[in-house]
Amino acid sequence: MHKWARRPLWRCLQGVVRRALLMLCLLPGTLAASDAIISARYEGPTTRYAHDVLGDAIEHVTLRVGLASGVTRRFTLPDDLVFEDTEPRIVDLDFDGSAEVIVVESSQSRGARLAIYGQQGRIAATDFIGTRFRWLAPIGAADLDGDGHMEIAYIDRPHLAKTLRLLRYRDQNLTLIAQLSGLTNHRIGERDIAGGVRVCAGRPELLVASPDWSQMLSVTFDGALAGRVIGEDTSRAAFARALACAS
Repeated sequence: MHKWARRPLWRCLQGVVRRALLMLCLLPGTLAASDAIISARYEGPTTRYAHDVLGDAIEHVTLRVGLASGVTRRFTLPDDLVFEDTEPRIVDLDFDGSAEVIVVESSQSRGARLAIYGQQGRIAATDFIGTRFRWLAPIGAADLDGDGHMEIAYIDRPHLAKTLRLLRYRDQNLTLIAQLSGLTNHRIGERDIAGGVRVCAGRPELLVASPDWSQMLSVTFDGALAGRVIGEDTSRAAFARALACAS
């Protein structure tokens, strides 16, 4: 491991999940199984973007993706961008049997944006926040309202604006469809992001924290975002229990 490496950089899909993905890719209308993305990680540590929001000055310049065929592809950012993120997120956003990768990119002058990558590189991205050293923290992705299209949720400036923004991914485009203020999922210096997406009663929920971290909230979407308090423990252990539907 490079001496600059920090928090976990990738997660390979386990055997059962990989086999299921490959079977799905063989269905009519889906991409070839060999084109399926099965792993992703960041490479190329750099200190060229000294924001330190994730506990140190190290970000990354390259996204490495592995395909089921064994092919490895690398996408390297230009000098004015970095991947300012904890790890890439592998999700099939268009239900074609081949996953996309959700990442956070940050600009030296315009701050962060959320971006989607596929086998050939970047597919779509939001606008940059607009100011250097302004960040966003992904929550996760799910078909929150059951309409057959995936939504991607993130907290815009979890230390400042503390606003949940919800994007719909459709036809390789990202569209802002809802937002809710007064929520967060990260504190400056933490090496991971709290919360995520859970499905406990057949319906996806987003788990986040109140602005002062005194409460854990579940947020659902059915045409509008709605939050409810589900506890007062906002430790990482409490979030893990809630994500596992144990609380």
